Amino acid sequence: SVEKSGALLGNPSNSESNENEPEGLTFYHMDLYDSKGRLEIFPEEPAGRGDGALGETSKEPTGPGEDYRSSDQSAYDLEKEVDELTKLYGLDEDKEIEQELLGGNIATAGIFESKETPAHKEGVAAGSYELGSDGSEEEAADIYCATCKIPIRAFDKLFGDHKDHEVTQLANAVESAKEEIQKNMCKLEEQVTEMENFSSHLEEIFITVEENFGRQEQNFEMHYNEVMQTLTQRYEEKVDGLGEEKKQKLEALYGQLVSCGENLDTCKELMETIQELCKDKEKADFIKAAVPVVDRLGEFFKKDMDLELSTLPDFEDTVIDFSDVQQLIDSINTIAAPSAPVINPQAPNSATGTSVRVCWGLFSDDTVEFYQLYYKQVSDDTPSEEQAAPSPPIIKRKESRSCENAALVCWESGNMNPVDSYTVELSKLTNGENGDIITESIVGIPNCEALIQLEPGQSYIISVRAVNMGGPSERSEPVSIHTTGTYFYLNEDTAHPLLSVLEDGLTIACSEVENLECDLAFRDNGFTRCIAILGSMIPFQGKHYWEVEVDENMEYRVGVAFENTHRHGYLGANSSSWCMRHIVTPARHKYEFLHCGTTPDIRITVPPKRIGILLDYDNWKLSFFNLDIAQHLYTFNSHFQHYVHPCFALEKPGFLRIRNGIAMPTSITLL
Repeated sequence: SVEKSGALLGNPSNSESNENEPEGLTFYHMDLYDSKGRLEIFPEEPAGRGDGALGETSKEPTGPGEDYRSSDQSAYDLEKEVDELTKLYGLDEDKEIEQELLGGNIATAGIFESKETPAHKEGVAAGSYELGSDGSEEEAADIYCATCKIPIRAFDKLFGDHKDHEVTQLANAVESAKEEIQKNMCKLEEQVTEMENFSSHLEEIFITVEENFGRQEQNFEMHYNEVMQTLTQRYEEKVDGLGEEKKQKLEALYGQLVSCGENLDTCKELMETIQELCKDKEKADFIKAAVPVVDRLGEFFKKDMDLELSTLPDFEDTVIDFSDVQQLIDSINTIAAPSAPVINPQAPNSATGTSVRVCWGLFSDDTVEFYQLYYKQVSDDTPSEEQAAPSPPIIKRKESRSCENAALVCWESGNMNPVDSYTVELSKLTNGENGDIITESIVGIPNCEALIQLEPGQSYIISVRAVNMGGPSERSEPVSIHTTGTYFYLNEDTAHPLLSVLEDGLTIACSEVENLECDLAFRDNGFTRCIAILGSMIPFQGKHYWEVEVDENMEYRVGVAFENTHRHGYLGANSSSWCMRHIVTPARHKYEFLHCGTTPDIRITVPPKRIGILLDYDNWKLSFFNLDIAQHLYTFNSHFQHYVHPCFALEKPGFLRIRNGIAMPTSITLL
């Protein structure tokens, strides 16, 4: 134990408050004494700074007078150094630290040698900071060391390990850290957005890969079948040729074999005759019998004996010409021609006196290397004396279709005068007005139809003009187009004779027929067995929605079908149609979802009276919904290789009403 015989370094005014504390020693860091003269107050401890030790102090005790003189000098030097450091680091206003370091008793402060353990002395030399004897906590950090990147105490900056380090105020360091973190957060948000966009792009690429695979697989299958058919035909031709050649060889060899056998029999007969002749001993009889034999031998030897093969057993090496087959094989890797692009409506202010901006879109996933733009100059609106202007075209309302973002307008020329091209004029209606103001025009249309890109949820008035060298015609009778949903009409040319379309054009009916076996006037493109009808084709990508209103006890079929679906069969019984069927049995209402004649086992407890049908070209889905209770019934997942037609059929007398051109209900969007 060490006896506390000296006053602690501090303010003398705190001596009274320290009377209640347990007795002990307070150690300060060795950097407090940075000169060899000051280290003499530690007579027995070595001290080192910088690159080497300062040497050992004398172990002999000094006198009291020398101790006090050394203490006075140390206090003076220490006070001067503290003032310089506080001014250097901007701590000159921190009077508490100055009072703590330079108290009133600093002149009499001293550290006495004690008989402590080596470990304790090592801790003192290292500048360790111990708690007071009363267990009080260490002083809180109040500045920030930029070199070590940690908060420290001002005391450590003045006399500790951080003396030569760069420091700053703790509040400034906190603000700088917050700004840096905020910048990093912005960067992280940008990276998250980029990753989300890239993830969405990857999902689209996944879908595109599946679509491209399906098309390439179909292309390979088609070319493979064509190549195999050609090879099979070529094989059959060559095998038939070899068979004919084999037949000719065998016939020639057989004839030669028969001739050789006949000659051999003749030789044997003559030999037997000669042997019998030689057995007779009478000369007269021998002469009489020998003369005919000699004549026969002479005639036999006069004949030419053909002892060479009439044909060779080998077949000629036939070289098969596979040039056309090679062309078919090479065509497998050839990309199919893309579908025709669609020219977008001319935007306002897109033309000048010498130029015009033309925009178009490709509504398919075909691979395109480049586009070719063709144009020709047309005359102005001044009629030509040599050629009269054409008559106005006639728009086919029932063949025109539309969806939320496009419309397919069809018309017929009805002109005796030649027509070079057509111009479609659009008038966008705003609150039922501005119907006479042409907002967009599409010029240079060569055919009697145009696929026009429109804005969703709008109403348009569309008219058509015919153009030739004599100038443009008058406007056709306009047609109204609403982009609130998918519009289509029923094609009566495909209807069964027992099915009729009412005046509204969207209600079909089947009435009782007394004699079903009577002769019916079937249409060339109409159904013959299934009492069905097709709607007009939906030639737009994306989602399309329509509804069907039915009676609870009605038996029907609703769905979609390809253009070439079998007219002599039933909807859903083949690979070109998908439909929902309802029939009434004595036990229950039975619902079937038919494709290729098969259906899943699904029980529907609530018979729907209002059926929603959602066609999704992009995701290859056809879904059915019970709108009365917002219930999903079933979804077909099928790759529609072509555009489809809505189809409807009645299996018993009744009515079926179709609602199209309507927006998709929110309940279906949530399902």
